[in-house]
Amino acid sequence: MNKFEFFKTDAIQSSYGGQFSYKVIGPCCRLYDREELPWPCSRLAWRSKEPSWRRIGARFVADMASRKCPSYSVQILEPGSKPVETVITLFSKKFSSEIQEWWYSKKPGSKEPGNVLPESI
Repeated sequence: MNKFEFFKTDAIQSSYGGQFSYKVIGPCCRLYDREELPWPCSRLAWRSKEPSWRRIGARFVADMASRKCPSYSVQILEPGSKPVETVITLFSKKFSSEIQEWWYSKKPGSKEPGNVLPESI
């Protein structure tokens, strides 16, 4: 991807299959909630020490499956029903390495309020 273009806020897009339309609220980072993980082990018999029931580390972590693709917070618009807000990941579009680093950065400078867009755009 040579030049990445964000979807504009409040733009109305149609899904790739044409089944529905959605209004873009804005770009977002898809996070995985580690509290939703199942119990550490589901075996009936333990082979060694039982795993810890406490989670170590951050509760919300970046979703590894969607790290290379843009995610957007959207409002699905279906005729005759209430709009539904959800997150859509566009797996058919891939980030360049610079955009991926900005989107899912772990560097402290990425949390600055002025870091709204990457420098290369």
